[in-house]
Amino acid sequence: GSSELAGVAALLKAGKARNVVVMVGAGISTSAGIPDFRSPKTGLYANLSRLKLPYAEAVFDIGYFRRRPEAFYTLADELYPGKFRPTVFHSFLALLERKGVLRRVFTQNIDTLEHLAGVPEDKIVWAHGSFAANHCIDCGTEMATATLKAIMDAGKIPHCARCKGLVKPDIVFFGENLPARFFELAPVDTRAADLVIVAGTSLQVHPFADLPNQVSCPRVLFNLERVGDFGRRKTDVTVLADCDTAVRELATLCGWTAELEAMWAKTAMEETKGEAEGEAEG
Repeated sequence: GSSELAGVAALLKAGKARNVVVMVGAGISTSAGIPDFRSPKTGLYANLSRLKLPYAEAVFDIGYFRRRPEAFYTLADELYPGKFRPTVFHSFLALLERKGVLRRVFTQNIDTLEHLAGVPEDKIVWAHGSFAANHCIDCGTEMATATLKAIMDAGKIPHCARCKGLVKPDIVFFGENLPARFFELAPVDTRAADLVIVAGTSLQVHPFADLPNQVSCPRVLFNLERVGDFGRRKTDVTVLADCDTAVRELATLCGWTAELEAMWAKTAMEETKGEAEGEAEG
């Protein structure tokens, strides 16, 4: 609860937490309008019936993608970065960076909202990949994002110019390895962490789900339900609330409210500015 959160705020304010590692999932982006995967009614998997999949996760299965890439591309069109504004939680990550205490954000999300909110790329590990680059699944040739986007916008499936194989964004599908960067940084960052914030994740997908177990520092959970082994350790702090509410409470305790809200407001101005530019081009 909030008395425990006060202890976390004290660490941040006293400069005792200087290597904050944040581990996040879909729950930090739901308030931006991006569906999470597993919620029974509103989740992505629950609303994929129109794609006539043999099972929900097939949409991210590499074998299924080879047979029927349309399913993934229907979804990719809806999730593609550029349509969504970062949340208050995303702005809090950027605020930690501004305060000089953010060591790394490990994210399961492919929406790149962490970066859009102002977290530099070197501070982010996209554990499940992202839309930032695209490669042929057969020969590995890269396709420029602008090219891929143009093909998608025309309602077609991108094929490799070199071997005619299917091209897909570098999102980690089931049965694919996580990016090398994840395995390089996870052991180093979990060792160096002096405060860990886990937010908006069901901690069901491995190896990401093992990350919180590898740290020895205080851990904070912002989530709608208790996950992993949170609560087992004396130093654990569990806040069962939506991520934006929880992070606003922490910011208040740190005396950072005005700064946080100003940073978040800025993301709205950038969003409307983008729309205005879009209209000007149109």
